[in-house]
Amino acid sequence: MLQWGVIGASTIGREWMVPAINAQPDSVVAALASSDPERGRCYADELGIPSVYASHMDLVADEAIDAVYISTTNEWHESQTLAAVAAGKHVLCEKPLALSLESARTMVAAAAAAGVVMGTNHHLRNAATHRTMRELIQAGGIGQPLAARVFHAVHLPPHLQGWRIDRPDAGGGVILDITVHDADTLRFALDDEVAVVTAMRPAREWGEPDWKTR
Repeated sequence: MLQWGVIGASTIGREWMVPAINAQPDSVVAALASSDPERGRCYADELGIPSVYASHMDLVADEAIDAVYISTTNEWHESQTLAAVAAGKHVLCEKPLALSLESARTMVAAAAAAGVVMGTNHHLRNAATHRTMRELIQAGGIGQPLAARVFHAVHLPPHLQGWRIDRPDAGGGVILDITVHDADTLRFALDDEVAVVTAMRPAREWGEPDWKTR
């Protein structure tokens, strides 16, 4: 039985990932690490997680834990992944892996050197629609793709806003929250890698008065 530890008492963990891990016949969530002791205890009680730690370092030091799922805010992903890898744990990390390409490469290299598996939670690859698109493209069912356009709009409920809206230091904002999914889904569907990236933004924000741009 694969013993999982969860780092970060997140909403996606509670609603999706912990139930998904526990639904596997060979996996169980055995421990949680949360920097907020009260939140962590309530979270663990709700989900039936037997052990609760006050820090991720305490969790990865638990020899019974085989793998960790990291679901903290983005600025913590690198240090927590490196700690887990150094302790010999396999890692499933939320996207984005890190706040910079250099940091992400450091994480990948560390996992490879330690001989552990590291994955990114790009769950959109598992959508039946996206897998069918990939199959059709690979089979030549739509001919040679020349261009792709992604429109991805979601409503962010108040309880999920917070750091995603007002904490750029935590890696908030639409690029790291949503656009990374779009880029990865295109890579998956087209079975190809990105060669060049060009980014543009409007001269002013939506609803911004004219005088701010003068």
